[in-house]
Amino acid sequence: MKWKSHAWNGLLFVLAMMLAVSCVPPKVQSESPVVRLGFSAWPGWFPWQVAQEKAIFTTKNVQVDLKWFDSYLDSINALTAQQLEANSQTLNDTISAVAGGADQVIVLVNDNSTGNDKIIVREGINTIADLKGKKVAAEEGTVDHFLLLLGMEKAGLKPSDITFVPLETGKAATAFVAGQVDAVGVFAPFTTQALKRPGSKELFSSKDFPGAISDHLVFTRSFVNEHPEQVQALVDAWFATTKFLETNPEEAIAIMAKKANVSVEEYKQYAAGTRIFTVQENIAAFQPGNDMSSLPFAAQKISAFLTQVGLAKTQPDLSKLFDDRFVKAYAARAQAQMSPVPVTSHDRSPTFPAPA
Repeated sequence: MKWKSHAWNGLLFVLAMMLAVSCVPPKVQSESPVVRLGFSAWPGWFPWQVAQEKAIFTTKNVQVDLKWFDSYLDSINALTAQQLEANSQTLNDTISAVAGGADQVIVLVNDNSTGNDKIIVREGINTIADLKGKKVAAEEGTVDHFLLLLGMEKAGLKPSDITFVPLETGKAATAFVAGQVDAVGVFAPFTTQALKRPGSKELFSSKDFPGAISDHLVFTRSFVNEHPEQVQALVDAWFATTKFLETNPEEAIAIMAKKANVSVEEYKQYAAGTRIFTVQENIAAFQPGNDMSSLPFAAQKISAFLTQVGLAKTQPDLSKLFDDRFVKAYAARAQAQMSPVPVTSHDRSPTFPAPA
């Protein structure tokens, strides 16, 4: 009987424990995940540093692990390998990744390059035709390689007309300054470094190809599907950051110049070469169109070009590449906040727009 008594007491204890556990609130399953966001040296992406230092991510209730990449290509590879949830990258590089099998979604236009991507040449090279037979360095498969090929195509040159030297962007600039190559394709702030070579000059830049180089916030599709609220929060944080840039330009530029490892005055020179997109410009960019200002149009043109020059094996399916619902949702909320409260027969108070 003693054994049975112990057994019964043990059973009661187990049942009590089960009941106690069942009464404990479960862990919140919807706990917001940390967004690993990659960015690298480009004026249109340095605002992410401002968002971090001014705690803007926190104000938008999004946990961000902001990861800096010395090599832009490494950040692209990290997103493709899903070591990041999101990355800052160009349209053509995203298309290249998708063509290679990555499943990625563009949710935001950060900016367009309007001169900060440059082909810089040594003394004695005065036209694109002069590049024939010369050594030209750039980071293979990325935006400035693409710009180089665009310029060469316009001038009637084939890729085989030059000796292409594939180097990471920072190393490409160093090789040019050291006289190891005749020309280089680089983006700011590496343009500042490349132009330190005596006699060097800009041959052409992204300002000569409007809309050809657009920069974006890109997510893995799985994260967008599983955590759309976090995607929205990061988009909201971006626009809050651009507002901070407008209202606190000196403080923002100081933060970005420090991250870029250039002086404030040097950083200010990049302003004209990068056009940060407004909410309205974002919405317009996602719409179908017949020129490079339309992302769907630009994507088709870039996809065909990348295939033609061998940077992509096949043209990918681009029908699901763009998702503008997050930008539209932000715009709708911003508009609602600015709309006056309607006056009714029960409310005679004056109307004012809600604070932003």
